Amino acid sequence: MEGMLKSDALKGKTIIITGGGTGLGKSMGKYMLALGANLVITSRKKEVLDKTVLELERETGGSVLAVACDVRKYEEIVNVIAETERRYGQIHGVLNNAAGNFISPTERLSYRAFDIVVDIVLKGTYYMTLAMGKHWIANKQPGTFLNIVTTYAWTGSGYVVPSACSKAGVLALTRSLAVEWAKYNIRSNAIAPGPFPTEGAWSRLLPGDLVSKFNPAERIPLKRVGEHQELANLAAYLMSDFSAYINGEVITIDGGEWLRNGGEFSHLEAITDTQWDQLEKMRGK
Repeated sequence: MEGMLKSDALKGKTIIITGGGTGLGKSMGKYMLALGANLVITSRKKEVLDKTVLELERETGGSVLAVACDVRKYEEIVNVIAETERRYGQIHGVLNNAAGNFISPTERLSYRAFDIVVDIVLKGTYYMTLAMGKHWIANKQPGTFLNIVTTYAWTGSGYVVPSACSKAGVLALTRSLAVEWAKYNIRSNAIAPGPFPTEGAWSRLLPGDLVSKFNPAERIPLKRVGEHQELANLAAYLMSDFSAYINGEVITIDGGEWLRNGGEFSHLEAITDTQWDQLEKMRGK
């Protein structure tokens, strides 16, 4: 649960994190600060960002800039880039982390609810990617994109259909631009996290006692959820020059959850040793 990179691994780099004021974005940003990066965090709520800036600067001694931004509005993303360059100069990396989700039967969703998720997750990611990519290419600057997807971006998933559609799009964007923009020395990678509990997101997705009834740790072969530092270690590595030869990759960090639950007979782990003994005797007859 400790930081794995050298203390100056991101020294001199400026990194923008969307949705960086809370949750996993905040945790990843904190570690990047500790590694020497200048950090820019964005979300729609400036008061939340300002509070996070004070907290992160106090804890790490690093420099953080907060810029209010709704990633669904292209002109606000352009402003983030301008404000970042005004403070720090060149931008080296973007972590597309802003997201939204509903757990619901799809027929219960309005088209507006569907739009909200798609606009934040997919449109917000390609808006930020397009704006930053155009800027890097025009200025002949290298850069690194890191996108947060999900393990169901490959397979889809019932009850989170807007998110599944959106994350699948982000996955395709990541791999497509890894090929197309490599000639500009722009890398694109993604992380597919499993359960990493955050107070805000989990309380909204599984309110009340639903979290205990649907304990995600029970679905994971390692029988635990992820620690934020584990995700931060991976994100910092993929944003650093140590990963310079990794491009177009999507790394799953979920304790084996999606492999276990995609297996046809994985549920047989519930069978006891005594029951296995009985099955063996039956096969011998």
